[in-house]
Amino acid sequence: MRNSSRGNVDPFIVMDVMEAARQAEADGRHIIHMEVGQPGTPAPAAARDALAAAMKDDSLGYTVALGLPALRARIAKLYGEWYNVDLDPARVVVTPGSSGGFILAFSALFDAGDRVALGRPGYPSYRQIMKAMDLVPVEVESRAENRLQPTPEDLAQIDYQGLMVASPANPTGTMLDRGALAALIDACQAKGASFLSDEIYHGIEYDKKAVTALEISDDVCVINSFSKYFSMTGWRAGWLVLPEANIRQVERLAQNMFICAPHASQVAALAAMDAGIELEANMQVYRANRAMMLDGLPKVGFDRIAPPDGAFYVYADVSHLTGDSRAFAAEILDKAGVAVTPGLDFDPDRGAGTLRFSYARSTADIAEGLERLGKFMRNRGVID
Repeated sequence: MRNSSRGNVDPFIVMDVMEAARQAEADGRHIIHMEVGQPGTPAPAAARDALAAAMKDDSLGYTVALGLPALRARIAKLYGEWYNVDLDPARVVVTPGSSGGFILAFSALFDAGDRVALGRPGYPSYRQIMKAMDLVPVEVESRAENRLQPTPEDLAQIDYQGLMVASPANPTGTMLDRGALAALIDACQAKGASFLSDEIYHGIEYDKKAVTALEISDDVCVINSFSKYFSMTGWRAGWLVLPEANIRQVERLAQNMFICAPHASQVAALAAMDAGIELEANMQVYRANRAMMLDGLPKVGFDRIAPPDGAFYVYADVSHLTGDSRAFAAEILDKAGVAVTPGLDFDPDRGAGTLRFSYARSTADIAEGLERLGKFMRNRGVID
């Protein structure tokens, strides 16, 4: 059979790195994983216990398309706890991961051919999902002086029907403060464009709290997930917050595209939201790992880095070391046994000279990874 042109999207390079690392491990090597944005911890114990109990007494069949009412209510409560935002649970849609949220939001808010602005570097699946849906991703190069986040000035000369931002961002970990986020929302709404805020790394912040777009406007689409802060990547549970006028549209799409998010994952997600002690323990690991990376990476020769305000990534400029980040990452994996992500995933132009390091795993792994990177860079003659 023929392949569609819509399906002709680029590979997600980090998944290729994961496969190379898996093959190395299958061959008997011990690999330190700094490539994937996946917590090294399982879902909270309360989440696993809640699912185990539900499996004894519940058939775990379909839920309603918008998600379990109790989970939608608990998500709405979270916005009061974290941001002092009074959110109507009716505006919350539970989705099959943030990826399912992107598909629903893009389908509900845009028509084929619509142009959606994105900052570059940015999460690669935004543009690939858009391409598969016959949308046009319009990428604008963000600048170091703006913490690699887009600004209204970057967008002033382009035509767009939507704007997607992320704060904390992947791959940089940088955040937009309230003023910067408000300026982007104002610029977008002045054009009559839809504003989408990817907030899946909220909760993983260090020196200051992330700002949700809902603190600034109700006329926005917020995408979030249980994958990162709640340590539930493989469970595929996320959510959207939408204006009331968009809910029925998204509900009809969800009914037909997904029926519902996985019932089992929704049960676990509801319990995870009250696992504060365990989740804070995870944050203590990320804080220790971040401090270790910010101290250790410059010492081993990776000293041109974006300031990571949140998430669990360090994005490094390595253009003085290589013009081919994919080959450089493969060399690091081969010679040092450390898996890192080439920047080409996040910026097809400038990414040839960047790498992303994830510090989501155990502190012992981060320490070992830095030691191996130091040995690699010494053998390369980069450091003494």
